[in-house]
Amino acid sequence: MKFSFNWIREFTNVPRATSARDLERLITMKTAECEGIEPAGELLAAACLARVASVEEMPGGHCRKALVETERYGPKTVVCGAPNCRSGITTVYVPLGAKTIGGVESDGMLASGAELGINRDADGIIDLADGESLDRCAPDAVIEIDNKSITHRPDLWGHYGMAREVAAILGSELRDPVRLDLLPTGRPAIGVSITDFSLCARYSALVFENVTVKPSPLWLQYRLEAIGLNPINNIVDFTNFIMAEMGQPTHAFDRELIAGETIFIRPAKSGERLRALNGEDYELAESNLAIADESGPIAIAGVIGGDATAITGRTTSIILESANFQAASVRKTSAQLKLRTDASMRFEKAQDPENTTRALARAVALLAELSPGIRLVGGVADEREPAAAAPVIHLPLNWLARKLGRSLAAVEVWGILERLQFGVSESSPGVLAVTVPSWRATKDVAVKDDLVEEVGRMIGYSSIDPRAPAVLAAPPKSDPKRVFHRELRTILTGLGFTEVYNYSFVSEEEIGRFGFTAAEHLAVVNPIASDQGLLRTSLLPGIRRNVAENAKYFDTFRLFEIGREIHKQPEGLPDEVTHLVAAVYGRGDGSPGLFELKHAAETILPGSEIRPAAARNFEHPVRAAEVVWRGETLGRLFEFGPSMELDGRAAVLDLDLRKVGGLSGGETKYAAPGKYPSSEFDLSVLAGLREYMGDVRAKVAGFAGPLAESVEFVRQYTGPPFPEGVKSVTFRLRVGSPERTLASEDVGAIRAAIIGGMQGLGYELRV
Repeated sequence: MKFSFNWIREFTNVPRATSARDLERLITMKTAECEGIEPAGELLAAACLARVASVEEMPGGHCRKALVETERYGPKTVVCGAPNCRSGITTVYVPLGAKTIGGVESDGMLASGAELGINRDADGIIDLADGESLDRCAPDAVIEIDNKSITHRPDLWGHYGMAREVAAILGSELRDPVRLDLLPTGRPAIGVSITDFSLCARYSALVFENVTVKPSPLWLQYRLEAIGLNPINNIVDFTNFIMAEMGQPTHAFDRELIAGETIFIRPAKSGERLRALNGEDYELAESNLAIADESGPIAIAGVIGGDATAITGRTTSIILESANFQAASVRKTSAQLKLRTDASMRFEKAQDPENTTRALARAVALLAELSPGIRLVGGVADEREPAAAAPVIHLPLNWLARKLGRSLAAVEVWGILERLQFGVSESSPGVLAVTVPSWRATKDVAVKDDLVEEVGRMIGYSSIDPRAPAVLAAPPKSDPKRVFHRELRTILTGLGFTEVYNYSFVSEEEIGRFGFTAAEHLAVVNPIASDQGLLRTSLLPGIRRNVAENAKYFDTFRLFEIGREIHKQPEGLPDEVTHLVAAVYGRGDGSPGLFELKHAAETILPGSEIRPAAARNFEHPVRAAEVVWRGETLGRLFEFGPSMELDGRAAVLDLDLRKVGGLSGGETKYAAPGKYPSSEFDLSVLAGLREYMGDVRAKVAGFAGPLAESVEFVRQYTGPPFPEGVKSVTFRLRVGSPERTLASEDVGAIRAAIIGGMQGLGYELRV
């Protein structure tokens, strides 16, 4: 929303020392967030009226040498290229200094409306009609306010409402531009019929005749242009002017193009169509509220008027409507038709029903100036539901002080609320009865907590000493699950992994890649996007997406996610199971990633085993295993298979944290260090290239006997002098006894037993 500094000052006394920048800061601190200030009409500071006395063509171009008589600077010679520069025209002169053009010294310029910021006409210099002046056109500053910060304040969607707020902030007088005594009495010249008052709370209208449609005076064009509205003609412009000033949208119909003597406000009939003012055709539904005559819709209520009844140069009689429509109805219609207008944005905020006749009264005063000779026909057509009583809120001052964190005298609270134009009285000692004005009663101020905000923002939140509430706080019990997840994050980030967060939503295409079906998943009733219509039953689709995306930018990376799988149940709520999925990506063979994740699993689950398992459809055929801990399978370690279509290799660890948590805990028993030293030796076993190292290790450990303390993998080697398809796997064995130091003969016997046993199984050993 854009607000003219000059326009606001017409309604309230802003001190001379208060600049637009000062006012912007005050509004930001006490009312709504301002986004900046834009200057408007800067050239108008030095501009004045000028009459072109004579024009002389210049050779070699389209420019003319003009002798002009200016009001402020005397006679001037100006070179002008505008096609409408002619002798006798009254225009606007701006002293920009002298420069030579085509051998002629030009002192200043004759300006177009676009150059002055008055309108968007850049085709020629301003051509003033008799009696027109620049008296109401002066340099301005336009304050831009973030729309979101005034969404709950429909009263601030017009300059008068913002001026009312400024007057409260500054403690200055507020001048009302509306004279309700200008509204005519008597029988209306047009009938109004409202089908459903819940959709249209009020509809007011006036009929004018002897209307002259012509360009608006410069001051009106300038006022609209400064706030981003395009001037069109005096009738359309004054409706935009009232909307920008009062916050109340109005619309003018050509009276001669209305069928019948009654305007109907009713739900549209299925299949009805309307060509709107924007030239687009819209098919209406029964959920859309229409404004209609006897022939059919003439406007979409609260959104846009119809082209068939639009104001044209031939219009001589108009019906001016000013209505109050239900906010939700306008919003739904606007969204359905994909059409948002300045009017719909205001109606969506829940307008004040009392504003309809105020806007008509303002129109009566304006039209007398904009269309001389215009005449009112009949009285005001005004249909409405019965006005509700003004809400009264009881505000205990001790409760207010407790909520604010600062004590205030009753007279100070009283004064603040009265400046904001609330009605105030004392209902009982220490309790104020606050009456909410109509423009703040439409889904804005409804309870006493709202009044706390009103008082707080006016005294300034910086005046409140920030202190913690003086209440006893009971720290919550420690959540073991949360502590465990935090420990997991610490372990994995310490190992070089980066945590990722994915939505719990997946698409059918994503789950299809893994062989999952939509029937297994819960469907989202209102998905935020077309590709997020199902709740995930696995974290793997999201991790696969993360890997594919990051592979575009990095050759190696490690990432993990802790999140919930959501499994549909035959009855009741779904079962949510927390999983940890970690991935290591690289462009080489991929086996280092598997070993990294094996190490991560052993760090998280000390003593866990990795056991080979049959690969699932999305896993590498020979690189798939189960993670077993304390006798139970808790997850899988695998590499994504070719069907995942990744540019590189990605190893994945998937752990069921619910099962992990169920097996965690228990007593940790202390074991004293051995009294006697251990002995170590290495053995290398030649095995098939595809043979699992874990199987080989288990066989070695089986032959080592009870004195073997550990059997650890050291390295693997393939290549000369070994034949193709054979690998050398080296293990380091530690042996010892709790009762004595083993002699070299004892160690040799264990070594010989292993060698003999392995050779008996057909293995060759390198010793």
